[in-house]
Amino acid sequence: MASRKRAAKAKSAAEDAWTNPYVQRVVQDSELRDNLRVAYDAARDAYKRLSNGKGPTKVVMDDKRFQKDVKKAGEALRDAGEALREGPKRHRRGGVGGLLLLALVGGAAALAFSEDLRNKVLDLLFGKEEEFDYTSSTTAPPPPTTASTTSTTCS
Repeated sequence: MASRKRAAKAKSAAEDAWTNPYVQRVVQDSELRDNLRVAYDAARDAYKRLSNGKGPTKVVMDDKRFQKDVKKAGEALRDAGEALREGPKRHRRGGVGGLLLLALVGGAAALAFSEDLRNKVLDLLFGKEEEFDYTSSTTAPPPPTTASTTSTTCS
């Protein structure tokens, strides 16, 4: 029975963690995750240099690589902290790109379905088309005659 209570508590804790805005921010924001990863890697490298057998004072004061790793970890943690203080990112759907795409699709559909609009756009792009009536300067040949047999009467 105690294991069921522990499982229920664990399930509740996991559900509460997923609804936490900070956890949501870490899940959604790849830049925040990258900052946390960089901070962890730099801090781990700095700790390795600090525990390599030399005196800690000497490492802290003289080791340029250690100082660089500590600085890098601090900057990454600062950036991550700022991102977490901003709260979860609000994802807008569409925006300017979506509006532009909608306008392009609507314009293309209007051109496809409206001959008058299509003609106006073509006139704007290529200039007004001269309309003319074709009249031939030559005369049409006479229609072909069919060879009809004339009937002659014999008298």
